[in-house]
Amino acid sequence: MEELKKAFDAIASRYDGQRRFIIPQMEEFYEAAVWAADWPGNNPAILDIGAGTGLLSALLLQKYPMGNFTLVDISENMLDIARARFDGNPHVHFFVADYSRDEIPGKYDLVCSALSIHHLEHADKQRLFQRIYSILKSGGIFVNADQAEAQSSWLSRKNLLYWDSFVAKHPFPEDEIRAVIKRRDTLDKNAPLFDQVSWLSDAGFRGVDIVYKNRIFCVFIGRKE
Repeated sequence: MEELKKAFDAIASRYDGQRRFIIPQMEEFYEAAVWAADWPGNNPAILDIGAGTGLLSALLLQKYPMGNFTLVDISENMLDIARARFDGNPHVHFFVADYSRDEIPGKYDLVCSALSIHHLEHADKQRLFQRIYSILKSGGIFVNADQAEAQSSWLSRKNLLYWDSFVAKHPFPEDEIRAVIKRRDTLDKNAPLFDQVSWLSDAGFRGVDIVYKNRIFCVFIGRKE
């Protein structure tokens, strides 16, 4: 995780500006995650895992302005951007930690994550899903907006070609494009989507489903009954 921390500490100031040039259909992707993060009350306790600069939490705050948010990330620099984004909001809290290993305190109505868990080894993903289940309150929802591998090698290659073509169309300097691809090739550990659905079910989640998919980019959910 130290390599991951260093990589995201280094790009923290540029992260937000890069997103829409790296994620195809970025608005639809995040909108699906926010839509799936549904709670009957107006002040849910929300945990954002791998929160980074707070992009997902900022959108959830629009939906739940009275919600209580905890943002956890391994990168202090990324969370510094998030602190500036939510400056003055007493309902947003920050927690620097390796969420794959460190204890996550509290109980939550909603646990959400965007573009983070795919960096973990597969066994760590499975353990994390179990831990998320344990810290959710009854009726709580887990929403993961993330990258997932295709079920076949030929479709995985096709998905990567689509992604490379999307990135190449946008105004990145050549060295920045190379850096983006290097981070993807060295730090991403995408698991097949259907495997992750099974892991959530094994962890105890019910109603596990996929609410959005655009090649590699997926939003999938589960509920604790």
